[in-house]
Amino acid sequence: MVVPGSQRIEEKVFQPSQDLQREAHVPDFSTYLTLYKKSTEEPEAFWKEVTEDFYWKTGPVEPMLQYNFDVTKGNIYVKFMEGAKTNMCYNVLDRNVHDKNLGEKVAYYWEGNCPDHQVSITYSQLLAQVCRCANVLKQMGVRKGDRVAIYLPMIPELVCAMLACARIGAIHSIVFAGFSFESLCERILDSQCSFLVTADGVYRGEKLINLKQIADEALERCRDRGGFSVKKCIVVRHHALRTKNGGVSNKLQTPWNAECDVWWDEVMDGASDECEPEWVDAEDPLFILYTSGSTGKPKGVLHTTAGYLLYTALTFKCVFDYHPDDVYWCTADIGWITGHSYITYGPLANGATSVLFEGVPVHPHVGRFWEIIEKYGVTKFYTAPTAIRLLMKYGKEPVQRYNLTSLRILGTVGEPINPEAWHWYYEVVGQGRCPVVDTFWQTETGGHVLTPLPAATPLKPGSATLPFFGVQPTILNEHGEELEGEAEGYLVFRQPWPGIMRTVYGNQERFENTYFKKFPGFYVTGDGCRRDKDGYFWITGRIDDMLNVSGHLLSTAEVEAALTEHTAVAEAAVVSRPHTVKGECLYCFVTLKDGREFSHALAEELKRQVREKIGPIATPDFIQNAPGLPKTRSGKIMRRVLRQIARNEKDLGDLSTLADPKVVEVLFSQRCEAAA
Repeated sequence: MVVPGSQRIEEKVFQPSQDLQREAHVPDFSTYLTLYKKSTEEPEAFWKEVTEDFYWKTGPVEPMLQYNFDVTKGNIYVKFMEGAKTNMCYNVLDRNVHDKNLGEKVAYYWEGNCPDHQVSITYSQLLAQVCRCANVLKQMGVRKGDRVAIYLPMIPELVCAMLACARIGAIHSIVFAGFSFESLCERILDSQCSFLVTADGVYRGEKLINLKQIADEALERCRDRGGFSVKKCIVVRHHALRTKNGGVSNKLQTPWNAECDVWWDEVMDGASDECEPEWVDAEDPLFILYTSGSTGKPKGVLHTTAGYLLYTALTFKCVFDYHPDDVYWCTADIGWITGHSYITYGPLANGATSVLFEGVPVHPHVGRFWEIIEKYGVTKFYTAPTAIRLLMKYGKEPVQRYNLTSLRILGTVGEPINPEAWHWYYEVVGQGRCPVVDTFWQTETGGHVLTPLPAATPLKPGSATLPFFGVQPTILNEHGEELEGEAEGYLVFRQPWPGIMRTVYGNQERFENTYFKKFPGFYVTGDGCRRDKDGYFWITGRIDDMLNVSGHLLSTAEVEAALTEHTAVAEAAVVSRPHTVKGECLYCFVTLKDGREFSHALAEELKRQVREKIGPIATPDFIQNAPGLPKTRSGKIMRRVLRQIARNEKDLGDLSTLADPKVVEVLFSQRCEAAA
């Protein structure tokens, strides 16, 4: 690993600011290298130091880390601090209130869908609410190890419910409140959740969603499919749906099953605000979170207690360079891993003040994000490239209406950020003075694995840069051989870190086949990666988005970047299609900017641009006009669907996670004639 900044790349590198370096936890590149070396060569000593910040009912035992990543040597397993006892909720709440005297500090500024709806919640208030909820769950029969499904919008009760589960040793399984009843049903059945926490409804932008009705349809489907019934359904009354006199909006009819359903506020009202935590083993499960699988059936990623606590706490502290006066805002939903790790557990473990946002970026106006940053004096801002590209469409003017001088660090998550969006984010939002930490990680990794550290890492737009402490990445070719120096291939990790997943819930075989079978001895991320001359890592897309054209490995991200550099193109997605000579060829979907028309001449122009940017081997065979792309509700493009459209395969499987299924029909109708 060399220090970036050679003459060859000088124009592309953004050096850390001296202002940040003065008080940073990792103040320079040399310190990063020293800490990284210790974390990989002396992991026991490194992580033992981190444990000193937290409470253990029974202390850590050695060895701290035990694992097997090689399927040829037996079952895959990871164990961290096995035998130690602790409680996640105690560490993120009680410790802050009682040991650190942070009881009166604001834990969350809740900002509702409507700007008029806002609540400040202190650490003491949150602890009391969590204890009440924990007591309610216990009274209903929830015990250690039971699974509790949570299907709530971004309201404070969501944080409260998940922490209440953690307090009593129950396992929470949060389902994003934008998912369909089919998706909710599938997740409840897979993890056999005995209890459900939901809400009557929620406004997302102008749209009213009857969550209770969706939940009831899911529970009915559970009974039909597996004869399975939850014991209790706790329903939160969303205060945004209340009328001025306390009644319910007549726009919402809440279905009710008196045998199963109870109102949250009614059962919480008489509950005690003191609840002794359940002391659990370091390796006891904390939560299950479902993520998409290549087979179409979601995988229940299982995370355990101690390792996840330490890893989310340390990544949050270092990657966002957290300090006590910060106001931090991650715009993700807690229904995704980003919200678990960097809205709930990581920030609370550090005693941070966070913004908890229920709304969407453009409601009730396109300046909503910037308005909130100004309103709360946000210092650290973490969002997705999808949101950045959406807001870019509206230009600089909506950003410049607001005072964003409080910002110190910007972050991105969810997908690689294209350089154009990176520069806009850095220059327009960050005013050229806030580093952009482009974080790479997965539901499975629990926390950041490749990421810049804001005061230590010179930045290259589009690169996730270097590994976090304890993470050892390498790049393999198709034959499983490690590649040295500049290289492109499969991103894998040679040993675990504390926050990595432990298994796929109820399916160890799938866990081993998905992540360890292809290259024994390594955790396989499923992503392609390029390493440059400076040792920086560039994520190139999912492995199934890697294209092998005439024996050459091409990344979809690289081709998409070349296409979006054209002035007519707003967005592009590239997939493979079988080719009788090349094996695979490139099939490109392009969404044009307003006012631009698709034509044969434009398609040829785009092919020429890709050829010039990357080389003749990357010349697309097909370019299709795409008025819209099939995306999940979190904004990710469903490439599996695009591949099937490119191949004219009409059996598309489960499309329940699509934000707009009608897009698929349009794309089929506009397939390239030559590909028919």
